[in-house]
Amino acid sequence: MAESISDAAIVAVLRPFVRATRPVLDGLRESDPFGLRARVGALDRSGPGAVGPDDAGERGLREKMLDALAAVEVPGTAAWAAMDADARCRWWVYRVGRFVTLIAAIPGLGGALARTLPVSAAVGTAGQGLLLCAIAGEHGIREEDHLVALLGAVLFRRDLAVPHQLSAADDAAVAARAAELTGDLAGAGSTPTLRRVGGAVWRLGRALFAVEDELDKRPRGRFYHEAIGMLPVVGVVGKYFGEWSGLKRASKQGHTWLRSGGTR
Repeated sequence: MAESISDAAIVAVLRPFVRATRPVLDGLRESDPFGLRARVGALDRSGPGAVGPDDAGERGLREKMLDALAAVEVPGTAAWAAMDADARCRWWVYRVGRFVTLIAAIPGLGGALARTLPVSAAVGTAGQGLLLCAIAGEHGIREEDHLVALLGAVLFRRDLAVPHQLSAADDAAVAARAAELTGDLAGAGSTPTLRRVGGAVWRLGRALFAVEDELDKRPRGRFYHEAIGMLPVVGVVGKYFGEWSGLKRASKQGHTWLRSGGTR
């Protein structure tokens, strides 16, 4: 039976999506609400020589603080540098997962968008796409064509034939569309606040609405998550855990796809 949406149409949606994920992932990576990296850097710069001989107790406390903060697994810290690819991928599951899963589970957070889109499906798929791009990056895979194929395989169960070269006009169109999706997050000198990152995630979800009929193919939660999600009041809990379960499944399928060299 013929597919209702062509592979070419899927690729046309995923290519700017993939290109737009770069500043979004940078924003998720760089957002440091507790200032841990700055505190680590400040303590490190102070060094042992910054305290006098009569301040041995304070110096000891500073060193303990430095050791504790450096052990926090945040990009830019010593703990992050010591993590292997699998550990960093697990970090991304929680970093991306908790953020976008909450958005997808609570349609009210989307304002007017929630009244015009299937929010859980669109934003949940966008979150899975972000996670897959992050995981691929931790394994050294950043080529746009490869990422488009990865997302096609896991999110839409398609073995996509992705053109390896674009004309100058097509590349410019993709770049313009990607810039629309990232918005002010990609602006020069813009601070990657959670609000800006969240806005970009909403736009990524809206972009996937162009292939709405394919969204149900993505990895999803258990049947009982959907059942709970339909109940009043407690439905948001079911939606949250359903999206969380689906995202972890997407992570496992992405790893399988990457290890198999790009085949299911």
